[in-house]
Amino acid sequence: MTVLGKYSWLAAGCSLIALTGTAAATEAEADLPEEITVTATRSATSAFEHPGSVSVITKDEIDDLVASSISDLFENTPGIFFDGGPRRNAQTPSIRGISGEGVIILFDGVRQSFISGHDGRFFIEPDLLKTAEVVRGGGSALYGSGGLGGVIAFQTVDAADLLDEDSNLGYRLKGGFQGVNDEWTTGVSLFGRSEDGKFDAVGSLTYRDSSDIDLGSGASLQSDDELASGLLKASYRFTDDLKLDFSWLSFNGDSLEPNNGQGANVGDLVDKDTTSNTYRAGLVFNPSDNDLIDAKITVFKNDVSVNEDEVDSDRVVTRDVETFGLVAENRSVWNRGQNIEFALTYGLEYYTDDQTGTDNTSTDGTRGGVPDADAKTFGSFIQAEVAVQTELGRLNFIPAIRYDNFKNSADDSSFETDDSAWSPKVALAYHPTEWMMIFSSYSESFRAPSFNEIFADGIHFQIPLGPFVTAPNFFIENQDLQPERSKTWEFGAGLSFNDAFLEGDSFAVKGTYFTSDVTNLIDLSVDVTFSPQCFVPTIPGPCTSGTSQNVNTVAADLSGVEIELTYDTARYFLTAGYSSIDGTNSITGDFVGTLTPTRFDINTGFKLPEIDSRFGMRAQLAGEHSEVNDEDQIRDSYETIDLYYVWQPKEGALKGLRVDLGVNNLFDTNFERVFAGVSEPGRNFKALVSWTGSF
Repeated sequence: MTVLGKYSWLAAGCSLIALTGTAAATEAEADLPEEITVTATRSATSAFEHPGSVSVITKDEIDDLVASSISDLFENTPGIFFDGGPRRNAQTPSIRGISGEGVIILFDGVRQSFISGHDGRFFIEPDLLKTAEVVRGGGSALYGSGGLGGVIAFQTVDAADLLDEDSNLGYRLKGGFQGVNDEWTTGVSLFGRSEDGKFDAVGSLTYRDSSDIDLGSGASLQSDDELASGLLKASYRFTDDLKLDFSWLSFNGDSLEPNNGQGANVGDLVDKDTTSNTYRAGLVFNPSDNDLIDAKITVFKNDVSVNEDEVDSDRVVTRDVETFGLVAENRSVWNRGQNIEFALTYGLEYYTDDQTGTDNTSTDGTRGGVPDADAKTFGSFIQAEVAVQTELGRLNFIPAIRYDNFKNSADDSSFETDDSAWSPKVALAYHPTEWMMIFSSYSESFRAPSFNEIFADGIHFQIPLGPFVTAPNFFIENQDLQPERSKTWEFGAGLSFNDAFLEGDSFAVKGTYFTSDVTNLIDLSVDVTFSPQCFVPTIPGPCTSGTSQNVNTVAADLSGVEIELTYDTARYFLTAGYSSIDGTNSITGDFVGTLTPTRFDINTGFKLPEIDSRFGMRAQLAGEHSEVNDEDQIRDSYETIDLYYVWQPKEGALKGLRVDLGVNNLFDTNFERVFAGVSEPGRNFKALVSWTGSF
């Protein structure tokens, strides 16, 4: 049966519902708030009007997804994919074919520097989020090292996001279950503000307990998780112009899983304890009578620690990364509201990363491949925004540039590294009418070599050769590593209408073509060469199996297309996305990058305000992925369907209750989104009940 035939009953149902709601749709306007990005330009701006590719996932969308991991939030977002398999602790993002440290991650503006070869990067609870943003394409002009693929930024909830307008103190209780991994979720939140509105605070705690994951292939993936996540956030407004805020974001995970939790790996079990604490304090000064001052100073600390206790031995290894930093920035605006409006955003950033690794079985207590090292980065940036209104339309011009200096050193190394990079960007948008835009941009980005890559030392792996004989392969340092660099062009257009098909509806579509030239990509070169001592024990010296070293290797040409569409009426809603990507070695023509199949996503449904309900369907259709160098990695095309229902009374005794019911992967499809050697989760029934009240 064809894809359309297989799901024709779902399409017919949605069409019928849309038709029955047409008459009512003309009686009220669609409830589709404008998506605002604060990451793309470091200030609040329309995501649609930004001359680049940016997606914003709102609080309402996050709630509808009933996400249990960060990857759940982005399953239907073009241009971003998650590698590593279904285990929460192993998921890593890829944007436009760039993964690992080529993607910047921010929690409330705080850079997350922790990265490990077999661990994930998202130590945050989805339930605590207000928005999730993805800025695709070069991000170094504003955010520095790591912006090759783009930026993923999360904003946590404030008290105002949870309080009713007529209430100053409230609470929320939540409980849920999903069947694919027998996961139970409980949560409690308290939030409030003072009578004069100067002080507000929110405290939230979420607990998850899950077990093995049932895959679409019929297999079960070993994964035993207990997670406790918390948020404490407060702000005090001294005057209308001056505000101080503070937040503490905490994540504690206890899991039993393979040492390498990515893919379908089994055995080699470890009891893994993961702790992440992000502290942030900010001061905002924004006098209402002075457009030249909108200043922010943020200080932060992030501490991530992973402790792995091997089940079958006494070995315990740890990795701890501490980040301290400060960001100071200001935004000045001239001629606000005039035909020619000009704004400058400029600032400084300084942060340090300090890593410690331990291994209780090594002679000196250090951990191979995890050097005791630190990195210091200083950056300064400036961005101009020029808006010109003419009789022929509106023109927006956004040039930006950033300078970064980065230094690395290690306790046991005889050398240090000191390098710098300039990251320019320029974007241009033309709006011939209020409903149409054409845009283009050019950016240069970089990713500095990490201390893990520069100072890698110790044993990488060991090859057993017989009783009591093993041949270790050793990491070796590389002080000549160069930053990865990219040059990216983007071209795109967008349309946005109100009252497009029905009175009160809204419609928007935006598409982008990009092409990136990426050079100096860093890869681990492994040379397995056995020393003579492995075969002739009488020769003096140890038996070894070669070396491993991080080196600059290939250059890549990446290109692709991303399209997003939204349509909303009082009765019917629709969002859709399309993405494709190609990546080849600039010299050999081999495929490179984290490539993914061409994919089409849709989220559609209908609203029944008479019974305070909303029904929806999410579908994902992906083509066969054959852009691989190994035929064993070819992945079949796939189609998946999710269904969901939300009941949320708006008045009466049950006001404050919300019930979410749904099923993901309705047909229990066996598929792989990216090559990880493991199928995605199978059919997953979900239920979540929450109650929000006030005192």
